Amino acid sequence: MFNKKNKSNMQLPVTNGNGGGATLISAGTVLKGDISSNSDLRIDGTVIGNIKSGAKIIVGSSGVVEGDITGNNADITGKVNGNIRARELLQLKGECLVSGNLYAGKLQVEPSATFNGQCHMGANIVEMNNNEQPDSVAAQ
Repeated sequence: MFNKKNKSNMQLPVTNGNGGGATLISAGTVLKGDISSNSDLRIDGTVIGNIKSGAKIIVGSSGVVEGDITGNNADITGKVNGNIRARELLQLKGECLVSGNLYAGKLQVEPSATFNGQCHMGANIVEMNNNEQPDSVAAQ
């Protein structure tokens, strides 16, 4: 009468590991530790640690990041206390508050955004390793 399920029927589907889906850290969530991903990442909660992504990183209006952000693209609407590196486009939107240095191929800042730090632009600046920062940045 009832079908008996074995463990093989209850396994999650196997993915190819290319990072096809986006990751969401929702509002009310606090994550302590570094994050590394090859797919898009949206943060609406709080992350205390560094974030690296091979794709786009979005910090929503309720998002808070206490650490460095590194990715191909980044849209910041929330609060970031750390350096941001975007190989391509970095957008500071809405009522965002960023305290840290920016390294971007291209930068777009809305008038309502607040940014405190230094800005370095161009493909050669973005490709620099964290250990290869200019003396003025490393001294801080």
